[in-house]
Amino acid sequence: MTTLLWLVLPYLAVAVFVLGHVWRWRYDQFGWTTFSTQLVDNRLLRLGSPLFHLGVLAVLVGHLVGLLVPRSWTAAIGVSDALFHLVSVTAGTLAGVAMLAGLVLLAARRILHGRIRATTTVMDVVMYVMLGMVVLLGVWATVAVNLLGAGHDYRATVAVWFRGIFLLRPDPSLMAGAPLLFQLHALAALGLFAIWPFTRLVHVWSVPIAVLWQPSPDRQRTAELAREVTR
Repeated sequence: MTTLLWLVLPYLAVAVFVLGHVWRWRYDQFGWTTFSTQLVDNRLLRLGSPLFHLGVLAVLVGHLVGLLVPRSWTAAIGVSDALFHLVSVTAGTLAGVAMLAGLVLLAARRILHGRIRATTTVMDVVMYVMLGMVVLLGVWATVAVNLLGAGHDYRATVAVWFRGIFLLRPDPSLMAGAPLLFQLHALAALGLFAIWPFTRLVHVWSVPIAVLWQPSPDRQRTAELAREVTR
């Protein structure tokens, strides 16, 4: 089970993530951006969208630093383990709460308004559930284990395992020794990556794609008509 969860499953998730994006690009090039619903109850959108996106940005930066930067590197620039732990727990909790609050507001807006609810697909529901699970488990693990509990140095277990995946030498035993909440958070994140290409989350790549690939005027017009129909 340890090998299945922390060796086989991660590579399956990565494969689905990559191949799913290739498939989505080939068969749904104009579905990469989220459809505009700004004219429908913009109050929740004005509050929820900044909270969610700023929370995502902060969480992403925190995870990149925590998972990709070895402890020896931060120690080399004078950042002690105690200081890193304090910043990680404080900033991570605040970022996670902001992201979760924004997600709840955006989900409430989608549920409460018929015009938006009518455009909601099954994959939208799955995406919101998976996002909520990832964020909630992340905040729960941070607060319950590292803030109120005995603490766990994830840079010695989760981070080393994570880097090992991309270096093609992962050690499943590292994750097996991590607290249950950290394991559940990682599993939820793998699930999110697996469904990513088939949801609205692909819109994060819209800007770089727009810069690197300019569709013909006819294709642009087709995309505009498609968006108008779905609004």
